[in-house]
Amino acid sequence: MFWAIVVLLIIGGLGASWYMKTLPGQYDALAQCLKDKGALFYGAFWCPHCQEQKKMFGNSAKLLPYVECSLADQKTQTPICIEKEIKSYPTWIFADGSKLTGEQQPKVLAEKTGCSMPE
Repeated sequence: MFWAIVVLLIIGGLGASWYMKTLPGQYDALAQCLKDKGALFYGAFWCPHCQEQKKMFGNSAKLLPYVECSLADQKTQTPICIEKEIKSYPTWIFADGSKLTGEQQPKVLAEKTGCSMPE
């Protein structure tokens, strides 16, 4: 009986975790606007600052216009990132060709693109 309860709690926890990730995020509209305005977020899967950038957007991170720059060996860049001369992560490139490097607050990205912040 004890193990059945433990298994049910684990399954319930996993289910709740999955469900929470499917809910709309606070920054869904902002992330979509960034994409619509031509902003691109260049990063690497192993980059802690990129992970922090995504955490700032919470559940909305899945909507960010993200471009993966790292190949599996973590040393080589993808051709698009070489072409765009991405030297550090994260790097944001905007429709006007300007760049911002490092973690950027959602408010800064909204101001840069003319997108509105959620209320």
